[in-house]
Amino acid sequence: MEEIRGKLLQDLQDAQSELSRLDQRLEERGEYGYGRGDPAVYQWELNLSLRDQFQQRLKQIQGALQRIEEGSYGLCERCGRQIEQARLEALPFASMCIDCARSSQ
Repeated sequence: MEEIRGKLLQDLQDAQSELSRLDQRLEERGEYGYGRGDPAVYQWELNLSLRDQFQQRLKQIQGALQRIEEGSYGLCERCGRQIEQARLEALPFASMCIDCARSSQ
């Protein structure tokens, strides 16, 4: 469990660093104008979308760390069954088994 916790803490640090980098990039905004297309606007919107994705990832990692502390890590939040080991190795922050994850989409 310590190995998983260590990986999650590293992932948390990486996500926080990426969020900080994206926040810096979002400080510079392109000019919107009628009939003009500023490439900086496209890049700003892309960075905004990436920031949203990293915020979601950060929440997932924090949730997994909390489940480790509570002793519920590796159990599906929906059905209560054990999450497959291969799934946890690929997505250590997974909170649902593959069946429940598929059915929630």
